[in-house]
Amino acid sequence: MRKLDADWWRGGVIYQIYPRSFCDANNDGIGDLKGIASKLDYVASLGVDAIWISPFFKSPMKDFGYDVSDYCDIAPEFGTLADFDALIAKADSLGIRVMIDLVLSHSSDQHPWFIESRSSRDNPKADWYIWADPKPDGTPPNNWMSIFGGSAWEWDAKRRQYYMHNFLTSQPDLNFHNPDVQRAALETVEFWLKRGVKGFRLDTVNFFFHDRQLRDNPVNDGPLLEYVPESNPYNFQKHIYNKTQPENVVFLEKVRALLDQYEDCASVGEMSAANSALLIPTYTERNKRLHMVYTFAFLTDNFGPSFVREKMEFTEANMGSGWICLAFSNHDVRRVYTRWADQTVSADRFITFLISLFTSLRGSFCLYEGEELGLSEADIPFEKLQDPYGIRFWPEFKGRDGCRTPMPWLKDAPNAGFSSAEPWLPVPPEHAARAVEVMERDVDSCLHNVRNILHWRRGLPVLLKGDIRFLPSHDPILLFVREYEGRRVLAAFNFGNAPQTVDLSAYGVLSPLAGQIFTNRLDGGHVLMEPYSSYFADMQGT
Repeated sequence: MRKLDADWWRGGVIYQIYPRSFCDANNDGIGDLKGIASKLDYVASLGVDAIWISPFFKSPMKDFGYDVSDYCDIAPEFGTLADFDALIAKADSLGIRVMIDLVLSHSSDQHPWFIESRSSRDNPKADWYIWADPKPDGTPPNNWMSIFGGSAWEWDAKRRQYYMHNFLTSQPDLNFHNPDVQRAALETVEFWLKRGVKGFRLDTVNFFFHDRQLRDNPVNDGPLLEYVPESNPYNFQKHIYNKTQPENVVFLEKVRALLDQYEDCASVGEMSAANSALLIPTYTERNKRLHMVYTFAFLTDNFGPSFVREKMEFTEANMGSGWICLAFSNHDVRRVYTRWADQTVSADRFITFLISLFTSLRGSFCLYEGEELGLSEADIPFEKLQDPYGIRFWPEFKGRDGCRTPMPWLKDAPNAGFSSAEPWLPVPPEHAARAVEVMERDVDSCLHNVRNILHWRRGLPVLLKGDIRFLPSHDPILLFVREYEGRRVLAAFNFGNAPQTVDLSAYGVLSPLAGQIFTNRLDGGHVLMEPYSSYFADMQGT
């Protein structure tokens, strides 16, 4: 059984599971809850504190679960509520908390709420979604755009009005200015808390409210948005009216108050904004709102010691009493080995290096399924694409299917052991070659290294909760100190593809930490660092 710890999330590691692609227990080609439960022993062996399961609610699957038609039931392809309860029980027995992905800003157009709302202008739910009259010439009420391309407004012939959608036209935005909508959202949160859920990843957490006056967004005269492809015209606007309104944080205080009635719970909000670090103190004000903010800072193509330092120092300078949840990959971006690694470094070395780095920075950390295997981005041909985002912007942007392919479990089994039926996305041969069973047999694989790092880190509160201070360094080296309750640990990282000798003599007496994954040596105040490696030492001087 899990030991209760209200502060577990601070420095915790959360393993993200994309249920459609994790494990298929009933062999219909789609992953399911029973499949997840069957692999929880594997997940627990990694040394994570929690799992985050992407949406599994009833849905027409136009956006693969991020278009919800019933917030309190399970999509049949994923299983039943009984299957979910069994998963909770299994996770609890293994000491793993279960967090789920709540998509509250919008629903499916097939949700009963929207069906009723669009039926007339005077029904009980007429104001549950964002409706607006057209301009006199019939065009949409303002210039707001959808992330998935085109106007954020869709004409409805029945009501003879436009409704707002920040994503697909089949994903209408709920009107959180309506108190009844807020109550319904909170009832959804409590429904899952009562079933044993220990937290939520709140999708598009700053999209809940919109500007009541429906003012036009201004032209974006700054940098492109870090979470949107360059080919997407969404980049052309500053999105100051269609999201990130002051009312957002007031509603989040209600969510937090509800969470605080249950033990061992945490929340992490996905923050989609031009400069999300500036919003962290507002959205995670201590004990009032979210526990953590999940940003896109490291989900871009940019990488390197200077970039990491710049992002982390900016975040630290602006975070206040808040907390960040770091991630270098998820179900929306290309696999990290394809995105960041050069051709000189193996996947095993690179992933080991990244896990060592990201679990040493100040914050919590989300590990996306398959990254512990060093999977590369899959190349999905257009005729097999499922992602509407990729289909819309092909070929300049190939969508998100390449990071969503099924998890490989057994090298020589059909579909790498994911399912005996043809899976919803193909399993690339190069992924089968890195299946879990293969990596388990190789004690030098990144799977073993990730496992060793996460278990090692658990015994070091200074890396979980300590403050961080960056030290002078030059590329390809990054140096920082973590400090907690009188203990100081110096961390050094070589981002380069060649060995480096790093002078640490100015930092007093250093005592190498036992159990660290790389074999770098300290010699006369200098550490001899392998390519793509880390080094940790207790500091006993100034």
